[in-house]
Amino acid sequence: MIPEWFEDAKLGIFIHYGIYAVKSVAESWSFYNKRISYEDYMSQLDGFTAKNFDAQHWADLIKKSGAKYSVLTTKHHDGVALYDTKYSDLSVVKKTPAKRDIVKEFTDAVRERDIRIGMYYSLIDWSHPDYASVYEGGAVPEDLSSVNSFSNPTDGVQDEEAWKRFMEFDRNQLGEVLGNYGKVDLVWFDGDWERSAEQWQLPEFKDYLKSFNPEMIINSRLQGYGDYKTPEQGLPITRPEGPWEFCTTVNDSWGYIENDNHYKTLRQIIHMFCDCISMGGNMLLDIGPREDGCIGEKEEELLLGLGKWIRENEEAVYGTRDGVMTRYYPGGSTLSKDGETLYLFVHDKPMESICLKGLCNKIKKISVLHSGKELTWDVHGGVPWFNIPGTIWIDLTAEDCNEYTTVVKLDLEGRADMYGGSGAVVTHN
Repeated sequence: MIPEWFEDAKLGIFIHYGIYAVKSVAESWSFYNKRISYEDYMSQLDGFTAKNFDAQHWADLIKKSGAKYSVLTTKHHDGVALYDTKYSDLSVVKKTPAKRDIVKEFTDAVRERDIRIGMYYSLIDWSHPDYASVYEGGAVPEDLSSVNSFSNPTDGVQDEEAWKRFMEFDRNQLGEVLGNYGKVDLVWFDGDWERSAEQWQLPEFKDYLKSFNPEMIINSRLQGYGDYKTPEQGLPITRPEGPWEFCTTVNDSWGYIENDNHYKTLRQIIHMFCDCISMGGNMLLDIGPREDGCIGEKEEELLLGLGKWIRENEEAVYGTRDGVMTRYYPGGSTLSKDGETLYLFVHDKPMESICLKGLCNKIKKISVLHSGKELTWDVHGGVPWFNIPGTIWIDLTAEDCNEYTTVVKLDLEGRADMYGGSGAVVTHN
C-alpha cells in the first residue's frame, strides 16, 4: 500500500551528484561503455572538492520549486558512496578532498524543511571485486565475447561464494543508508536488471528494507517487487497502472555535463508536469550539480519558475487525482479528492473560448484559478431525456491567461459525472 503523501506530492527533485562531474562525463556508464578508462574515471576522486556545496541552499531551492520530496544519489554504479561507509574505502569522505558526508548534510537540511527523504542507491557496484561473479539468473551466455567484465565473469565460471559476499556487502551498505540518517521515506533503486529476483534474494531482501521503516516506499526497479512504476525520460501516453512517477532531466543529462545546453524551457516543463498530474502521477525532475556543489544558474531558474507557477495554482496540484480523459478535454486536467472540482489546464491562449465535452453535472461556478476571476460559459446541444450532455464553451480571453499555463476551475454540483456514450438519434422533440 502506497502512503497517501506520495500520491499527494506531485513533484520531487532528483539530484545526480558525484565524482563524474569533475571531468563532466556520464555517470558510471562512461567507463562501462569504454568511452573513458576505468582508471581515468576514478582519477576524478582527486578533483572532487564539494568546496561550494551548501546543503541549506539546495534545500531552500527544493522547497521553492514546490517539490514535496527529493531523491539524492547516495551511490551510483561506480560504487563511490556520497556518505561515510565503513564497508568500503570508496567514498567521497575517505577518497576525495571533499572529506564530507554529503548524504548527512543533505538529509539534515531537507528534513528541516519538511521535505520527504528519498535515497537513490545502485544495487550494482561495478567497482566491487565480488560483483562480477555470476550471470543473471545463473545462465552462462554461449558467446562470452560480448560479456562486460564489470558486470559478469568473462571466462564463463561463476563464483557463488563471491556473490554471497557481495550481497552481504550490499545489504550492509543499504543498512547504513537507511539506518544512519533518520527516517527514509523512499528508496530509489537502480541496476536491478543485471541479476534475477532470486539472486537479489527477493522477497526477503524487501522485508529487510521495510524493517527500517514499514511505510517506506520502493520504486519499481526491484525485479517486480517495487511499489510504484518509474517510467524514464519518455512521458507516458497511456496512464501506467497504479501509482507512478515520471523521472526526467532538465536537459539531456542526469549528472553535470558542461556542454549540455539542451535545456527544456519552463513552459515545456510546466506542460510536462501538468501531463503527469493529469494522469495521476508525479514528476521527479533531475538536476546535476557541478563537482564543487554549485547548481547551475539555468537549473535554478527553471526550478524557481516551476515553483512560482505551482504556488499560484497549488489547489489544482497537491492532493488532486487523475482528471477527465483527454477525449473530454485535450489539455489535461485534475480533480479534487472529493471529485466535485475540476481543474482544466490551458496551455495556449484561446482564440475565442475553450471546449469541455461530456460533463453531466450542473456547474456552480467557473473561474480562473490564479486570479479568481469568474468566467461565463454557454452550453450548446445535449439531449436531456437521454442523459446526453451538451458541449460547454467557456469564455476565456488572452488577457485572462497565465504567462505559461492557465488553470480554469469548475465548481460542480456533486462528483464529476462524464458521459461516455456515442450519441443517439433524437426521435422525440
